Amino acid sequence: MPLPLPRPLFDARPAQGAEFGDLPVWDLTDLYPAPDAPEFARDMAWLKGACADFAARYEGRLSTLDAARLLDCVRSYEAVDGVAGRLMSYAGLRHYQDTLDADRAKFMADAQDAMTEATTPLVFFTLEFNRLDDAHLEGLLAENADLARYRPVFDRMRAMRPHQLSDELERFLHDQSTVGAAAWNRLFDETMAGLTFAVAGEEAPLGLEATLDRLTDPDRARREAAARALADVFGRNVKLFARIHNTLAKEKEIEDRWRKMPTPQTARHLSNHVEPEVVEALRDAVVAAYPRLSHRYYRLKARWLGLDRLQVWDRNAPLPTETPRLIGWDEAVGTVTDAYAAFSPRLAEVARPFFAKGWIDAGVTPGKAPGAFAHPTVTAVHPYILLNYLGKPRDVMTLAHELGHGVHQVLAARQGELLASTPLTLAETASVFGEMLTFRRLLDQAATPAERKTLLAGKVEDMINTVVRQIAFYDFECRLHAARAEGELTPDAIGDLWMQVQRESLGDAFEWMEGYETFWSYIPHFVHSPFYVYAYAFGDGLVNALYAAYADGLPGFEAKYLAMLEAGGSKHHRELLAPFGLDAGDPAFWGKGLAMIEGFIDELEGM
Repeated sequence: MPLPLPRPLFDARPAQGAEFGDLPVWDLTDLYPAPDAPEFARDMAWLKGACADFAARYEGRLSTLDAARLLDCVRSYEAVDGVAGRLMSYAGLRHYQDTLDADRAKFMADAQDAMTEATTPLVFFTLEFNRLDDAHLEGLLAENADLARYRPVFDRMRAMRPHQLSDELERFLHDQSTVGAAAWNRLFDETMAGLTFAVAGEEAPLGLEATLDRLTDPDRARREAAARALADVFGRNVKLFARIHNTLAKEKEIEDRWRKMPTPQTARHLSNHVEPEVVEALRDAVVAAYPRLSHRYYRLKARWLGLDRLQVWDRNAPLPTETPRLIGWDEAVGTVTDAYAAFSPRLAEVARPFFAKGWIDAGVTPGKAPGAFAHPTVTAVHPYILLNYLGKPRDVMTLAHELGHGVHQVLAARQGELLASTPLTLAETASVFGEMLTFRRLLDQAATPAERKTLLAGKVEDMINTVVRQIAFYDFECRLHAARAEGELTPDAIGDLWMQVQRESLGDAFEWMEGYETFWSYIPHFVHSPFYVYAYAFGDGLVNALYAAYADGLPGFEAKYLAMLEAGGSKHHRELLAPFGLDAGDPAFWGKGLAMIEGFIDELEGM
């Protein structure tokens, strides 16, 4: 299996993009001075030698190692992981800054090829480790506390034991990875970045980010023009996107079948270290709540907008009472850091370097990756945050969200390379909690009932986009992969699956424009990280329950919360939640978070 190289945590909500002011850009020199810097070539050469040396020392010998020597082995692997992550973080981040730049694309592709070649000798490690006898391994862990610290890593590795292939097949999959899913991912990214949209009323064609942003414009005609431009371009490219999804789903089905995965979702659950029944309890709770949440809210919104039925371009429209206002970058930074500081001075202290040291790339530029993400890079450096900042209230919340990821990654870095990475289900905790802190601060400062209504409605929409939208996405993926197992899917067939989940999740408040059946095509999560999306709903539900504990005055909440973030991936979600009296395995757990959303809608109905 390949090294667990760091990957960006893409934001859940729709992208907001377009240019806005003089915004910070990344300083990537903390990783490497330049793509042609001797340090980059030196580290790549070291990596190749270190991987070969690791194999020479340990392949075929893991079962003979005592506890001390197995610890040395694991630490050597961790050192390799750190250098590999640094190299690919640099290549990847440069590429995300401008996915249309041929030199950057070539640099990343060459780095991926070199990485695959260098790390092939490591493939044996997981395979051979998983063949160790349980009693033998337990004896070694009991003997050495430093080795036992890596138990969560070992548990995640050994969870894959039933799904492990032969050494030869695992090496083959590793070697061909750059021309498999990675190549289709790159095709998707480069195609999407190169699309332009002729929006009626605009002087020049817009990129994806700017066009999606028009869906939040106060002017309904401008929103409709943007939606129709999106539908037109997606429709003209839908065959390509259908090919990408068909190929990736089939490739996954083949590998899952060889690995004897019982469902297409199993690999994601294993990587998240979460039980399938927990995810299904979450999914079922949200789907059952659709009528009480999204259906009810959008009927309410239709009344506010004076419409019998909403169109898709009305979904994220501002309220008629909302006064459009651009929020300057400095104000956004102040709002978020003040909210963090009011909860925990230490949290704000960890956040400040992001703004002062070039750890954020905020502006919209041609070819830049859409949306927002936080990239953990490696524990020896620091995370980087990508935004497409527009100066809207939702952009401030996106900043709060991604900063939460970044702070979490900084705090977890003390665990070291193998234990710092948090499973996706918990990775969304700090980000959504950061949003909640910022929202509550803004709500407390609301000067008028109208301002409070605007804030509440915005939060409800964000929560619906995080919980309802993402579970609908999850259902769409489940249906897509099930249908693909039966044969090739036409663009129309994929569109039908998409519309099914849209109608179920959004309800009868909506009419559906012709062309909306292609809007699945631009969602990056389906391509990059199959079944990732439920992590957002998991995180939102978890944070709502956490915040309720905080609001109720749970003793020592701040210290417990910071300890949870510092733990990174060193503990299971049950261990991390126990100090708060919470258990995600309890079906009633998810009802608490959904009840918070319902309570906000209750308040809005009474206004």
